[in-house]
Amino acid sequence: MLTVENLTVRFPTRFGDTTAIENININVQAGEIHGLVGESGAGKSTVGAAVIGLLQTPGYISEGNIMLGDTDLRALDVNQAHALRGKRISMIFQDPQTSLNPLMTVEEQLVETILAHEKMSADEARTRAIDLLEEIGIKNAAERIKSWPHQFSGGMRQRVVIALALCTNPELIIADEPTTALDVAVQSQVLDLIRSLADKRKIGFILITHDIGVIAQIADRVTVMRNGHVVESGETAQVLGRPKHAYTRALMSAVPPMDHKIDRFSVPATEGIEGASVFTGDLAEQWLLEEKDLPEDEQKELSIGLSIEALDVRFSGTRKSLWRKPEDFIALDKISFNVKPGSIMGLVGESGSGKSTVAKTITGLITPNSGTMMLGNEILPAGKSRSRKHASRRIIQMVFQDPYSSLNSRHKIGSILTEPLWFYGLEKDPEKRQELAASMLALVGMAPDAIDKYPHQFSGGQRQRIAVARALLARPRFLICDEPTSALDVSIQAEILNLLKDLQSKFGLTILFISHNLSVVRQMADDMVVLRNGVIEEAGKTEDLFERPQAEYTKKLLSLTPVMPKDWAC
Repeated sequence: MLTVENLTVRFPTRFGDTTAIENININVQAGEIHGLVGESGAGKSTVGAAVIGLLQTPGYISEGNIMLGDTDLRALDVNQAHALRGKRISMIFQDPQTSLNPLMTVEEQLVETILAHEKMSADEARTRAIDLLEEIGIKNAAERIKSWPHQFSGGMRQRVVIALALCTNPELIIADEPTTALDVAVQSQVLDLIRSLADKRKIGFILITHDIGVIAQIADRVTVMRNGHVVESGETAQVLGRPKHAYTRALMSAVPPMDHKIDRFSVPATEGIEGASVFTGDLAEQWLLEEKDLPEDEQKELSIGLSIEALDVRFSGTRKSLWRKPEDFIALDKISFNVKPGSIMGLVGESGSGKSTVAKTITGLITPNSGTMMLGNEILPAGKSRSRKHASRRIIQMVFQDPYSSLNSRHKIGSILTEPLWFYGLEKDPEKRQELAASMLALVGMAPDAIDKYPHQFSGGQRQRIAVARALLARPRFLICDEPTSALDVSIQAEILNLLKDLQSKFGLTILFISHNLSVVRQMADDMVVLRNGVIEEAGKTEDLFERPQAEYTKKLLSLTPVMPKDWAC
């Protein structure tokens, strides 16, 4: 159905052309799911953009052929390509929140797409749109179609995006990281839907992802890419089960196992992969360990624990009637748990379970309705009652999910890293602040000269290292990591997780690790809490919960996590 031969894409620069992908060959059959895997920058998304005709300017196809059936896609003019795009080829993007227009209802967006490609009335288009929503698993489709995108959950929004892609009965759908931001339950639903559409409608899929577990579960064939070239291609069982190329074997070894715990994550030791040089920043290491500048009550112990008792968080609901009081939405329903000093606790659950609400409540961004929080032996003030000068503002730091949005793009790295030092009054000398920032970069495995660069000059993994360095420069003792590796490929994920493990062990940090990747949580966490709809379903030692889960919900999450067959492990 789709044949890509010797595809080469170049991007002109003032220093000459840069080759993004070179001599790429891919074939996709009707009803086949073809996986594209590789690290960030491998060229996966460029292949998809070239096929559908959405290459970013000034990128251009310099060589190669792209055939959709008997149609030469490179021979089409602008109008012909526009008519084909959306009709015969559709695309599912990574973030459903940015793929949908927030100013239009779901109905308006679906009907508009159908009418743009099909000759039918608005009523017929609306009927087809409702049928599509029902087909992809949205209940009460006739009512929900009138909703706005923000009224759907992440998984439901992704289903709407899939419905948009299906509007015109396309032959090929390019899915670019369609499940990266989704929890395991919603991810399983979306993958089952893609598999069903491929089987029933005989739609061909190009599935672009860095999650090898997803590829192992759903793809018929797979192509492994690196630095713009195809490394290996073939049937999934052959490529992942018996990889021939050293790079494929290296990627496979970086995937965290689900069935047992390991001491360290395997980082591919192949040329061109970013490496970590941990603990070379002697000045930063000494500064983090010294206690002379800490208040007396903090000198007793570097590690500190957190105790949460009957924490209740509610949000005001929407008033449905002038005469009826709005019902509150219960985000957290009197939950209690303890994070031991110097340990890592994993917090898992579906989207909307309350994981991020816990993090925001601990950091004081949300005021709970009731309950107590103890940081060490002191009560942790809640929300707005916690002043900016309160010690916990510094002691508790956070590493966010998206390294691309958590750093100010207008500031140099030096300014970003020295801000905690002057804000918390930890170092008054500007020159010493710069020295500490450069040393902290070395400590997290970055070159000290990165201090004079901007965030856009770094990869995703490097940005996340910088985010970790910024958190450490506040001299924290309690670190909250909210999905710190979900946007990273497996090799960079392994480096960041090893870094966090090293820092936690070296400096006695207490870490609350929030993630929907259960295989990562098993490797990182000493203890684990399973949340569902604001209620704790199960809590205990991580190994106990993985080996002998008691709650049905925990068993469900474990069963839905994509894993590779044991005989595929490298």
